[in-house]
Amino acid sequence: MARKLPKGIRENKGTYEARAMVNGVKICLYGSDLDHLIEEFHQAKEKVKNSIDYRKTMITLNEWFEEWFTEVKAHKVKETSIHPMKNNFKRTFGFYIGSKKLKDIKPLDVQRALNTMEQEGISNSAMREALGRLRECMEFAVGNQMIASNPCLIVEVPWTYKKAKEEIALTQEEQNTLLNEVEDSWYKEMFYFMCLTGVRVGELGGLQWSDIDFSKKCITIRRSLSCSYCNGKKREMLVSPKTVNSTRQIPFLGEMEEVLKSQKEKQKRLKAELGERWRSGEEFSDLVFTTGMGSPCSRYIVDKEVKKVIKRIREKEAVLAVQEQREPKVIRDFHPHTLRHTFATRCFENKMEPKVVQSLLGHSSISITLNIYTHVLDNKMDEEIKKFGVAKTQNDPYSKIDVGKVRITAKSHC
Repeated sequence: MARKLPKGIRENKGTYEARAMVNGVKICLYGSDLDHLIEEFHQAKEKVKNSIDYRKTMITLNEWFEEWFTEVKAHKVKETSIHPMKNNFKRTFGFYIGSKKLKDIKPLDVQRALNTMEQEGISNSAMREALGRLRECMEFAVGNQMIASNPCLIVEVPWTYKKAKEEIALTQEEQNTLLNEVEDSWYKEMFYFMCLTGVRVGELGGLQWSDIDFSKKCITIRRSLSCSYCNGKKREMLVSPKTVNSTRQIPFLGEMEEVLKSQKEKQKRLKAELGERWRSGEEFSDLVFTTGMGSPCSRYIVDKEVKKVIKRIREKEAVLAVQEQREPKVIRDFHPHTLRHTFATRCFENKMEPKVVQSLLGHSSISITLNIYTHVLDNKMDEEIKKFGVAKTQNDPYSKIDVGKVRITAKSHC
């Protein structure tokens, strides 16, 4: 059976001829060795495609973004951020205008894409992030003479301002209820630790026993547990903290030493009971906080445990309300990050200086810390205002003396 010839190649009297037109450039090759000709033909087409004229004319936004991200952006960000960043672009501008040729994209195309995203309910934060990355990508294309101007610069952003959901710290009473509820839980020490340090959930999951100095009574935050999904596969890894300021030391506060010693003893006992069934791999063998089977405490685990505690508190409150013949109290939802905000609130309620609180929390800017401080002050406003009292605090000693009063008129000062 005769061999099927690739597209663009034909046989002519015992020799082979390869012809193609790539972006206006003619390619015409001849040869008697078919395999060699196919390879040469492929290389010739690639050469034309890689020429600046071809790239300027034919490259699409998706192709350019992939090249820019790989060569410029990828090694400037954490490995765990690469997939989320690329995925954000893929489902925003990559989806709406990614197949368009780079040279053909105009500001109106970017504007229409944004308008469509807004109509389809894509979040403001996702749109802001995607547009910022597209601006960077297009600016690099301008610098490489791929396009004459950046089509993102004159775009009218359609997002309306939406107030972020307010982060309300737990009151001391709510915090007490939470800690009372977890007294018999495997995660008791974990909840106490979050209330006593205000660490981020990732920092909690990445904490190792080697980070704790019992002699100096100090905890060093130097890594974070990252949990993400890439192509449907779960990935857990220890990475550097969120920002430079996130690497910090936190002194033992309150009952911290007792909590950590309890966790160490409990974990040691369970490891011995489970033996080979203890799930911590080599990378996670020294973690302070784990599940009851030794797996890392990812944000999904912590969030699930918070929801369980809230459910149990609500159930108990419902029973108590029936017994006392009253309406049950509202037990509000909260999430793990609320405990970070709660720690900061307790610090300010106990008169800690904002710069100290910033250091404990690892905030990159004092303004982030002061936002919490302002919120605490707002909550105390009514209480503090009552301390003012009244303008007049005593009776007038002259009030009983009968002296004729002078009538004040417009000309009194003359």
